[in-house]
Amino acid sequence: MAIRLVAMDLDDTLLRDDWTISPRVVKAIQKAQAQGVKVTIATGRMSLSTRPYAEQLGLDVPVITYHGAMVQQVLSGDILFRRVVPSTVAAEIVQYVSKRGVYVQVYLKNRVVTAELNEWSQDYERIASVKVEKGDLSILLSQEPEGVEKILLMADEAHLDQLAPLLRQHFGDKVHITKSKPYYLEMTDCTVNKGVALAALAERLGIAQADVMAIGDSYNDLEMIKYAGIGVAMGNARAEIKEQADIVTTTNEEDGVAEAIERYVLDKIV
Repeated sequence: MAIRLVAMDLDDTLLRDDWTISPRVVKAIQKAQAQGVKVTIATGRMSLSTRPYAEQLGLDVPVITYHGAMVQQVLSGDILFRRVVPSTVAAEIVQYVSKRGVYVQVYLKNRVVTAELNEWSQDYERIASVKVEKGDLSILLSQEPEGVEKILLMADEAHLDQLAPLLRQHFGDKVHITKSKPYYLEMTDCTVNKGVALAALAERLGIAQADVMAIGDSYNDLEMIKYAGIGVAMGNARAEIKEQADIVTTTNEEDGVAEAIERYVLDKIV
């Protein structure tokens, strides 16, 4: 088995804690690409927030964003795949969580909108390097003909862990619910996740499942880690993710992505 496609999560995986990519990781990725390996990003982030990193790495493969709800060419911006949460469903979810005092953001392609700008929105802007808009979500969703790519809830982990089962009970047949960070609960269309998107991308590229490696750290990476021929959990991953992975590499602060690529991709190329 020779790995021909590598998919990497962004936050806490490809990126260090200061949201930069280490020189060693850049070198490993560029070397893999030079030897014919396809490399992509699979993230819960929006395209606008993902593009600078894809451009830095010189990726020529479509990137997976919004947990698989959108697959897009980096340079041209052409959307190859898009699946949204219907506006009516999104409005029900927003109303449901707002009554419970939970901060919520909705995503429409490259827009992020919330009802109230606060510490949560400021923290998100700092992490994702995008502007969060203030707006009336009920009006916005009533005017949006199709739907939204993602709904993001932010609260302390204990609160989200209590809320998640209720959301699954009421909306589990309509949305896919996952965590990307302990304090981020994210919802996309029920038919998409990173694993589904990665499988579709591999098929598009003519690459067998066994020849795919996926690297991640959190619950939203689980489907692609389980799909891949080699599923890699970061050293800083949640314990539940490490248990499901084939391999555990070092942490994002210790060049875990480079370690995995060097050992299981570059060393296998003959």
